[in-house]
Amino acid sequence: MKVTKDTIIMDVLKMDEGTAAFFLAIGMHCLGCPSASGESIGEAAMVHGVDADALVERINTYLESVGK
Repeated sequence: MKVTKDTIIMDVLKMDEGTAAFFLAIGMHCLGCPSASGESIGEAAMVHGVDADALVERINTYLESVGK
């Protein structure tokens, strides 16, 4: 399954817990907080000053490599 900038972070984490490393790397350390439950990848990228397209690409590459 591919993620997009509109995919909710908690949904990504449920797909594979290994994706947490990508969010931690951009400075999003509160993955269990309510914001992560309702925030999209695009919204998180904007808040943390990260290129959303690049983040989505890295996550999708990872998910493909683990067969998700």
